[in-house]
Amino acid sequence: TKRLGLTISHVAEVGVYHPETSNILGFITDGVRADLFEPDPESIARICDAFGNTSHVRIYPYAIYKETARIRLYRAGASTFVADLASSPALANDGYQPSPNDAFEVEARRFDEFDDGTIDLLSIDTEGCEWYVLMHLKSRPLVISTETGWKNYRNPFLKEIGEWMLSNDYV
Repeated sequence: TKRLGLTISHVAEVGVYHPETSNILGFITDGVRADLFEPDPESIARICDAFGNTSHVRIYPYAIYKETARIRLYRAGASTFVADLASSPALANDGYQPSPNDAFEVEARRFDEFDDGTIDLLSIDTEGCEWYVLMHLKSRPLVISTETGWKNYRNPFLKEIGEWMLSNDYV
């Protein structure tokens, strides 16, 4: 963004995992307004420890989903995913087998409940739920980074994501 001369005043990351692996860490360090979304309570604790007293960072302990609901996730490290998805990186690439011991429930919300229309840069890495962020996005960020595939994994909503990007003039 610096090389392109883009002015970034508000960043958001959906699916942070841990503070040290945040895709927007440089912006946070630079003092840019940041919204962090992460549903896993274990990860939220680490994020709050790192950024909880930082005035320009807002932390949201929710999964972003197609609707407001309680949903089940499977904890698979950085590849924690929503149980009702047909595919995820943990399933496709890591050979993960869902176990009741790894399951937990979280509150899920729609992204438009939080998006005030001012996000300049959006990072989405939600292990298959990226479409649920875009489908309720109010902002039209200058930059959107989203996971669509890796190794054997293909996002189950790749078609919808691609069509949305094209219809909203993203490259």
